[in-house]
Amino acid sequence: MIRTRVQLTGEQDHALEDLAGQQRVSKATLVREAVDLLLRQHREPTLEEKWDRAMQAVGAFHGDGANVAVEHDKYLAEAYADWQHHDEPRR
Repeated sequence: MIRTRVQLTGEQDHALEDLAGQQRVSKATLVREAVDLLLRQHREPTLEEKWDRAMQAVGAFHGDGANVAVEHDKYLAEAYADWQHHDEPRR
């Protein structure tokens, strides 16, 4: 392990000391655990984690019974036509 000096406020040190006593571990152990947690929160998710997260949405929503999966091109063309008509300048 690498020794590192960290400066804490008095309040942080006191709270850390109390927590270390409750959990019967050293303050250094709690600091290492906190650093690990912070690093996990800020790392880029793996492709597998991204895939798993995306797959959680599968089956989570229910449609209105429309046939969008079959007629998606038709619906897209209609939506695009509506959008074009809406953007035309008024005369």
